[in-house]
Amino acid sequence: MQNIVILAGNIGQAPEARTTQGGTKIVHFTLATSRPRLVEGRPMRDEHGYRVMDTEWHRIACFNGLAKSVAENCEKGMKVLVQGRIHYTKWIDAAGVDRYGCEIIAEKVDFLSRPKAAEGDAPELVDRDDEVGF
Repeated sequence: MQNIVILAGNIGQAPEARTTQGGTKIVHFTLATSRPRLVEGRPMRDEHGYRVMDTEWHRIACFNGLAKSVAENCEKGMKVLVQGRIHYTKWIDAAGVDRYGCEIIAEKVDFLSRPKAAEGDAPELVDRDDEVGF
């Protein structure tokens, strides 16, 4: 049996970090994935000829070292690839009603666009004229 999820999309809001009383670092963020809306097997188009897209939102949770990396490098709008597993929860709210939730527990997050720390960095210019062999 396997529980494997792979999602590629855009971060919907700045990741929110917290630390548990036991010292575990947790980061949550939302991820938007989109796909074309199909009508009779073909992509639907709007009045301007653009494809109509259906967007789904996913709740992502990261822990410990991965949480630290995501908190330090990710921001709203950044493209990421998340690999992990689906986790379902059930609880009873204050009114006694059963509630259910679903989130993705990330095991790996790959940055598909530049991390925020690297965007402002200017490329290093190095004079290498002395290395030319002719």
